[in-house]
Amino acid sequence: MKIAAFDIGGTSLKMGVVDNQGNILVSDSSDISHNRRDAILKEILTWLEKNPGCTGIAVSTPGYIDADAGYIAMGGTIRDFDHFHLSQWLSEKTSLPVTVENDAHCALLAEQWLGKAKKLNDFLMLTIGTGLGGAAFCNGALIRGGRNRAGEFGCLLTSRPTSSDIERHTMSQSCTMTALRRNYSQMRGVPIDDVSGKDVFDAYDQNEDAAQKVVTQFYQDLAACLYNLFSVFDPQMIFIGGGITAREPFMGELGEQLAKYDLDIHIDAATYGNDSGMLGASWHFLQRHSPSEG
Repeated sequence: MKIAAFDIGGTSLKMGVVDNQGNILVSDSSDISHNRRDAILKEILTWLEKNPGCTGIAVSTPGYIDADAGYIAMGGTIRDFDHFHLSQWLSEKTSLPVTVENDAHCALLAEQWLGKAKKLNDFLMLTIGTGLGGAAFCNGALIRGGRNRAGEFGCLLTSRPTSSDIERHTMSQSCTMTALRRNYSQMRGVPIDDVSGKDVFDAYDQNEDAAQKVVTQFYQDLAACLYNLFSVFDPQMIFIGGGITAREPFMGELGEQLAKYDLDIHIDAATYGNDSGMLGASWHFLQRHSPSEG
């Protein structure tokens, strides 16, 4: 079985063909920083035309997702997808079965299917990128919540709100690469578009004052988030995904902040990096359309 897998991210669309053993047979990516729904859908259809022979379509996307219906209630970082029935639209265009799942859920499912969580019954996934996503696997099952909103760790507060702008005090505003770049650009007085996450960490490694302050605050807020999650869920492991895990000292630097809490919090990097979304989406498809092969 070959599955056309798509991971819609905040800035890029990852596209691949995945078999039922989790092998990525072919892959590519496209810039979607424009966040336009029509352009993203066109990219998907173009990929499908160039890669015929797939028996189904699996999509990973941010936001509040009704996985049973393949419906995007709220598109997360891509608000152009709000109130959009993605699986129905793709199925009508291609006559193929389609599944749609939340991106953090997909990262978790990839870890459970092929990664270091195969034998775990209780673990969490925290994804750090343009935004901050999360997913919880408790007592052997993915937790979705009453309105498919469970795992929105980015909504956790990092401080007591001092205004009606509650979002300003959340994890999404302090523990993402967007927040890191924004805080650094403000301290340096340069446009945020001229600053990458790598720029900030390079300056941090060179002991630049501004970078030292924003990166230290980033790690402190992230450690506080993990402490809260550990206290609520009591997981065997908390996995962290996203491009930031490619930074070699990342886990050690975060571990230094966690050590201050004197708790037995186990953390590890997600196994499959940027491929997690496509792999988890494919596993989700297999569970719904080919249980015997999955």
